[in-house]
Amino acid sequence: MGMVTFYAYYLMSKVLDHCEKAGRRHIRFRELAADVLGSGWMFYFVIFIQTAINTGVGIGAILLAGQCIQIMYDELSPNGSLKLYHFIAMVTVVMIFLSQLPTFHSLRHINLGSLLLSLGYSFLVVGACVNAGTSGTAPPKDYSLESSKSARVFSAFSSISILAAIFGNGILPEIQATLAPPATGKMVKGLVMCYTVIFITFYSVAVSGYWVFGNKSNSNIFESLMPDEGPALAPTWVLGLSVVFVLLQLLAIGLVYSQVAYEIMEKKSADTKQGIFAKRNLIPRLVLRTIYMILCGFFAAMLPFFGDISSVVGAVGFIPLDFVLPMLLYNKTYKPPRSSLTYLINISIIVVFTCTGLMGTFSSTRKLVMDAKKFKLFSSEVVN
Repeated sequence: MGMVTFYAYYLMSKVLDHCEKAGRRHIRFRELAADVLGSGWMFYFVIFIQTAINTGVGIGAILLAGQCIQIMYDELSPNGSLKLYHFIAMVTVVMIFLSQLPTFHSLRHINLGSLLLSLGYSFLVVGACVNAGTSGTAPPKDYSLESSKSARVFSAFSSISILAAIFGNGILPEIQATLAPPATGKMVKGLVMCYTVIFITFYSVAVSGYWVFGNKSNSNIFESLMPDEGPALAPTWVLGLSVVFVLLQLLAIGLVYSQVAYEIMEKKSADTKQGIFAKRNLIPRLVLRTIYMILCGFFAAMLPFFGDISSVVGAVGFIPLDFVLPMLLYNKTYKPPRSSLTYLINISIIVVFTCTGLMGTFSSTRKLVMDAKKFKLFSSEVVN
């Protein structure tokens, strides 16, 4: 998944560079797709997909941030009366305040902080997992799969969808719009740095967490490191600092992905002839962004199914936008010979991930419905 997305984003940078040299620099994914593929419906298709991604990421970030605060609260006050939805409401209020930052460019310092937080969080969690795995209180390891063959198949496609959500981006053209032209060389350097960080963070946490907890590993590793019964499996200061890091990181993620949704909403409400802080633009921006964040917080509290939400967003949003569309855009723009290796690789990726996305959509929706029947709405526990 990592190699395919890196390749897809590299092709995307080539397409953006080609359009820029032709005098058509695109700063939005939907405009790029409509221009290259030459169909008006593609514009609205990308808007739908991006909206699904941004809303899903916003809900997931608020939900997981609320859970992080709950974990710290339960550790400090085991018999406290506050529930998960109380913490989700707190996070939502903070997100409403931070969401008033007007543009992508205004988030540049937050993005840098997010990078540092990712590295710090990963190093602390890996250390905590190694400590837990080598201690005498380490839980028994079980790496077995589900007994039912059909359950394994559905879980596999749901997991692939989650991986798509992890490696997907969905807002690459919007991000490159913050770069001074020409953007291609800078984008490639950015991709190399991005995937270097991914290699260090994603795989170290995934491998160490699975090594310690096996198939009992929680979607939030802190739930496994701080079990309901028994002592914490790592020093309290390490876990506390890690929770703070990931909490701040989630706020940054929610802010970045919400910007595209804001831009779509404010395209009609804003007056481009007036400044971004003019009363004419400030009031509608305040109202629309507040309503958007309240809705994200409401659904996060009502459906606390983090793994299911990630799976649905990956299947419905990230797979078509990050695993299929870049190949189509490149083939349409550069028209490589059908017998060339590039064309065959692109077509193979399109076919494989189109089928994977369809299966992932079915399996992830199935699991979401099953969990919704099994657990109460506004539950105080996050469902894996």
